[in-house]
Amino acid sequence: MSKRRMRKSRQRLIVIGVVGALLSFAIGLSLFGMRDSVAYFYAPSEVAAKAEIGQRVRIGGLVEIGSVARAADGRLVFAITDGAARLPVFFGEEPPNLFAENQGVVAEGVWRGDGVLTADRVLAKHDETYMPKEAVEAMKRAGTWKGEP
Repeated sequence: MSKRRMRKSRQRLIVIGVVGALLSFAIGLSLFGMRDSVAYFYAPSEVAAKAEIGQRVRIGGLVEIGSVARAADGRLVFAITDGAARLPVFFGEEPPNLFAENQGVVAEGVWRGDGVLTADRVLAKHDETYMPKEAVEAMKRAGTWKGEP
């Protein structure tokens, strides 16, 4: 083998190594930047056992009948249930138009660990029959789902 051919193959290996290192660095930087935007989905019966205090979570289920009220500080207070457990939620803004008791909802916020979710986002999408897919699956696992199969 000639020196010229060895030099070219060595240069290719160096270029591949540098490109690989840069690509790995870019992926790592992207994942590091997204770490705070990731929110894990839980049902009310799962959150206490699985979520860590201060973790960003999404809780899905039904707004419990009779649980919607305003706190003294003006925050909206309601409970989300999956039929097996209930979880109180504090929300400092106006809820979406389709927000109502006994309707499907997803609340996103920080798990306080004392059995309360401090939500900064509440989603009630589509129509009055909306129920998040993950919440339906959690309710089926808990044996409390009464909707269509």
